[in-house]
Amino acid sequence: MRLLTAVDQLFLLIESRKQPMHVGGLFLFEKPEAADSDFVYQLVKQMQESDVPPSFPFNQVLEHLIFWKKDKNFDVEHHFHHVALPSPGRIRELLMYISREHGRLLDRAMPLWECHIIEGIQPENEHSPERFALYFKIHHSLVDGIAAMRLVQRSLSQSPDEPVTLPVWSLMTRHRNQVNAMLPAKRSVRRIIKEQISTIKPVFTELLDNFKNYGDDGYVGTFDAPMSVLNTRISASRRIAAQSYDIQRFNAIAERLKISKNDVVLAVCAGAIRQYLIAMDALPSKPLIAFVPMSLRTDNSIAGNQLSFVLANLGTHLDNPLRRIELIHRSMNNGKRRFRRMNQAQVINYSVIAYAWEGINVATGLFPKKQAFNLIISNVPGSEKPLYWNGARLQSLYPASIVFNGQAMNITLASYLDKIEFCITACSKALPHVQDMLALIENELTLLETMSKELEFQGITVEDKCTRKTKKLAP
Repeated sequence: MRLLTAVDQLFLLIESRKQPMHVGGLFLFEKPEAADSDFVYQLVKQMQESDVPPSFPFNQVLEHLIFWKKDKNFDVEHHFHHVALPSPGRIRELLMYISREHGRLLDRAMPLWECHIIEGIQPENEHSPERFALYFKIHHSLVDGIAAMRLVQRSLSQSPDEPVTLPVWSLMTRHRNQVNAMLPAKRSVRRIIKEQISTIKPVFTELLDNFKNYGDDGYVGTFDAPMSVLNTRISASRRIAAQSYDIQRFNAIAERLKISKNDVVLAVCAGAIRQYLIAMDALPSKPLIAFVPMSLRTDNSIAGNQLSFVLANLGTHLDNPLRRIELIHRSMNNGKRRFRRMNQAQVINYSVIAYAWEGINVATGLFPKKQAFNLIISNVPGSEKPLYWNGARLQSLYPASIVFNGQAMNITLASYLDKIEFCITACSKALPHVQDMLALIENELTLLETMSKELEFQGITVEDKCTRKTKKLAP
């Protein structure tokens, strides 16, 4: 048996019919050029008839909400589904299917995951190969975003000629020589206690530093987020919106402004959310706050949750994109510097104390009008090499995440090859027409491209603004 961590248990404790706590991935494949007409059927048959049992973490089932134990009664029909979209199978119909499935709870009496193979998807154009999709959902108590992405990469191949004969839920059998590195590290009780004692002084120092910088908009506290339409109670209805963008566009803006690509991602999201809320006449006068996950994973494991969060000021009260991106850059840098001064145990304990208000609020729902943040924006690194499934090329992957009461929108993105794959998960009743965000992201990206080129010509960077070396940026 394996003990659940406090974070793993939290995802189970706050789960309800209206707020399932699983993450998902939509993987869009192109059939090989020489593939038979029954190519997908053969993949399905291969998985349905495999006698190889599920491997870790797909063989784990809950025991009294405290332990994971190995499941001995695997039922492939419960976990695996093969469906075909009604004609015409456009991306719109595919996303509608995924939206419905993403809003449905997983059965806790079974290992907490499902796999769907979806046929009938139209080619990208008349000259493109036929397409099919895999949608996989797994409970957040089993994996975080980094672990989920590692599972994907290990279940597929980097060669179009390598056959993958095992089901995706038996992938560990394919990596026998790496099993120990993939499993969570074991630690003695004595070591855990020693680590906890060593965190007291550095955690107190960082909390004191936050107090000293109170009032600086680059230091975000858990009471700074304004109330907004993003922070209402949710229904069980979901809407998934997904789109791919050229990663080089983000890299070019980051290089011109001398900031990180993630700063650009946050700025693009901030500008899009600002315009989305303006259209609803619902933009708060105070800046929205994003909860930005940061991985603490230092090993090659593929299970559990090893992450913390930085609170980022999105500057949505500012109408100048450059002033927004400067504030985002400064806010994120403050959080990153804080975490770099601490080890993993210290970061976790700091997060437990600093974000305790939100944890209590999420678990109890006692203060629905006072959230510690307005939405989660998560950037998960993916594969820089093409991935294949028995010769079928992975064209796109979209990571669908969780929403919960008080958090009606989640933006999660993953890098793959030369693209950034955005996936917006939202409560469709709380936030109508969330698909409009995709066009707004494009608009904001185009605007930042133009403005960053102008600044590059002038020799101005965002870092100049942060260090107050120049005042040339527009007010």
